Amino acid sequence: MEDNREQEMPDLLDLQEFDEEALKKESEEVLQMRFLTGENALFSRTEGGFLALKTGDREYERVGVYLTFPLTQPEEFISIREADEKAKEIGIIRDLKDLKKEEQEMIREQVRLRYFMPVIRKVLDVKDEYGYAYWHVVTDYGNCRFTTHMGGDAVISLSDVRYQITDIDGNRYEIPDLYALSVLERKKLDLFI
Repeated sequence: MEDNREQEMPDLLDLQEFDEEALKKESEEVLQMRFLTGENALFSRTEGGFLALKTGDREYERVGVYLTFPLTQPEEFISIREADEKAKEIGIIRDLKDLKKEEQEMIREQVRLRYFMPVIRKVLDVKDEYGYAYWHVVTDYGNCRFTTHMGGDAVISLSDVRYQITDIDGNRYEIPDLYALSVLERKKLDLFI
């Protein structure tokens, strides 16, 4: 029996060395920051409405668009990633202006889809019951009803006047300027702000 174990050990060691080498190579790729510009990247729209990328000798049939600073710099430092579950970063767009106008619009479209956040224009009602808040608001997409947890991170301040609200399903809503709401509407939000 011991002889069999000794024969299996070298195979495991070879496998471990291979994995370490692959891991080292992958780590080097991850640590290397690549900036994507109009000179080294070509974005296009697929038939299905997704975003494709050609950069250098690599072509990606579908890529994901992620904002590094979604609330403060939505058009700068945009991460372009592979569209699989690992979402490995391909590169960064330092500034959206570095791309052609039609490519800028394709990126903006993908950002709007990923970071959909209706703007609350009017607060019709907010009721607090059993640890939940039931909202009835008018957004830039029309009337909307949603539920949030009371307390916690349901309503967060982004500035002195700007707020983000996250409902129990993870959907986000924005109040860009609290003082653009009426006094009565602001009174309804006293429990949250």
